[in-house]
Amino acid sequence: MKIAVGNDHAGFPMAQHVIDVLTKLGAEVTHHGCYSPEPVDFPDISRVVCDDVRGGKADRGVMVCGTGVGASIAANKIPRIRAMVAHDTHCAHQGVEHDNVNVLCLGAQIIGPWLAEDIIEAFLKAEFRTEEHFRRRVAKLSEMEMAAARELLGNE
Repeated sequence: MKIAVGNDHAGFPMAQHVIDVLTKLGAEVTHHGCYSPEPVDFPDISRVVCDDVRGGKADRGVMVCGTGVGASIAANKIPRIRAMVAHDTHCAHQGVEHDNVNVLCLGAQIIGPWLAEDIIEAFLKAEFRTEEHFRRRVAKLSEMEMAAARELLGNE
């Protein structure tokens, strides 16, 4: 599995651990920074990670910021991205299984390295369940996304 990874300065202390865990689990990792504790804007990093996912260069993305919330908000502004903050393993796998989440956002200031490893493993091993009710709900999310885009363009 190919994974695009990104982090801001608050996620920098955990970024290498995340990359190491992904590599240990057999993922091919592309890291989009940041590469130091110098402040950066997480929306810029989220955009690059999500563009890899949308463009097929990565199967999924992992973002690390202070809480995971900012990265999740930024990622969810991008069409065809379904991002989640997950600070437990249940959400990490269920988000993929039920909602076809393709970007995991972690809070480096919220969870420690050992929990991050468990969450990442649950996220990677999970597969979208194709029962009709899950497909229907994800399709409705896509419809909402398209309606919002039409509204922004004035094509209601």
